[in-house]
Amino acid sequence: MVRAFTQEYTYEHPWERVKSAFWRKFGEPENRLIYHIVEVDTLNRRLDAPSGKLYSTRAITIQCPGPWFLRKIAGQDICHCVELTVVDARSQSMRLTTRNVSLRKMIEVEENIRYDPHPENPSGWTICRHHTRIWIKPLSALASIAEKVEHRCAESFIQNGAKGREVMESICKYLEAQPTGLSCSFLPK
Repeated sequence: MVRAFTQEYTYEHPWERVKSAFWRKFGEPENRLIYHIVEVDTLNRRLDAPSGKLYSTRAITIQCPGPWFLRKIAGQDICHCVELTVVDARSQSMRLTTRNVSLRKMIEVEENIRYDPHPENPSGWTICRHHTRIWIKPLSALASIAEKVEHRCAESFIQNGAKGREVMESICKYLEAQPTGLSCSFLPK
């Protein structure tokens, strides 16, 4: 069984501001508003000046989503993930893919998010398209149990996504109030 879901959200903020908010959304641990995030470390960041693309790889440690018994079976409460991000400053597109690297014998999660200028208001709004796929492996023989576990995990991802959007909105409003707009000026135009 595989559970997949797609969400779409419109930020009523320009792409530059949303991109800046994205890089700030996890914040410092003592100020973190997304509580399931334990740690975020940048492993690699590379700017390809000719193409205007920024490539970033981050390690993200999260509290395991899903029901308590899954965490007991796994023997751990945290999950390690890798996030690959490509920011294309010229086309104003940001794509990221996040996959778990631990617990893969039990569960595979892949999250794809894309931020682009909104087609109805490209200079003022940003559209976020979010697709997540969850696959519980050892329970696949017990399809009904696997389906329930995948459903609970999906509910957690949806709730965490809503909290992430709420934090991004707050950061966008903060950035909007700043005199400089606090954009990522290190990216080529």
